[in-house]
Amino acid sequence: MPPSRRYPLIFNPKARSQRGRWALRFLEGKTASVELFATANEDDACALAARFAEAGEPVVIAAGGDGTLNAVVRGLAGTNTALGVLPTGTMNVFARELGIPCNSLTQAYEVIERGFIKHIDLFAANQVPFVQMAGVGIDAKVIEETSWASKKALGPLAYLLAAARVLGEHPPQVEVICADGRRETGVAVLAGNGKLYGGPFEFFRKADNQDSMLDVLVYKEEGYRLVLDLLRGLAAGGLDRVSSATYLQTADFVVRADVEVPVEVDGELLGRFREIHFAETHQPLRVLAPEWPQPRGWVASLKHLLSRPQPAAAPMANRNP
Repeated sequence: MPPSRRYPLIFNPKARSQRGRWALRFLEGKTASVELFATANEDDACALAARFAEAGEPVVIAAGGDGTLNAVVRGLAGTNTALGVLPTGTMNVFARELGIPCNSLTQAYEVIERGFIKHIDLFAANQVPFVQMAGVGIDAKVIEETSWASKKALGPLAYLLAAARVLGEHPPQVEVICADGRRETGVAVLAGNGKLYGGPFEFFRKADNQDSMLDVLVYKEEGYRLVLDLLRGLAAGGLDRVSSATYLQTADFVVRADVEVPVEVDGELLGRFREIHFAETHQPLRVLAPEWPQPRGWVASLKHLLSRPQPAAAPMANRNP
């Protein structure tokens, strides 16, 4: 990043946790190279990002969790403006997917400064872009049932309490219809553009966010049998290995239900719909990412240390435009 350039940085000023206070102090120390823009809400963040892209800004930085990130992504969708990511949230799933350091804002900022661009597939649910994951049914219902007040008071525990309530209910059936004619029915659908879901968990073992495909899990079981399936799948090294869940790969599909069902994108509630169309957008998202990503999770870290040779520094001529 040229030192004479100040790029816009969009952040959520409402974070009141210790991590949020640390992040704010860090950002205040970077005002020589970035201009801070506090947002009132996610719609505000989306509008700001769109305004900067329209003005021709080469980079817009999002500092926050997955909700703030999704809002900025929606504003940048279809433009040539690159996204910089400073993970200051709780889960930071997309940052983990790219290998951006989540425990050091200094190291995450260095990724932005190095300026390496990665082109990431961008999908949409009912024309609303998402970059990492989406869900129809149970996981979206958990988000719907988790209030802002409970998240503020309990943190991630609030989601567990909501999940305990939701898993005791009888969910409606949904049908997945792929563009090539494949059909599956179940009680919940998860779609992954990357491997990770809910933090460091590899739900989508085959996923690649540069292959123009979504990896789709259709769950057949409900209630606590679904939880057991999830645990078995994670223990087996991939949820595609769970017999009661169907694993699909497709670029375009529709989910239909007889009643309105909740839908989430990147961990944020989108709303309730009877029909949801998933498809790739017309242009990939440009993201400032590590050339040599950090491995995901402790198992991957061990494999990384044992098998990966140390690469030489990539010459400037080989960097993506």
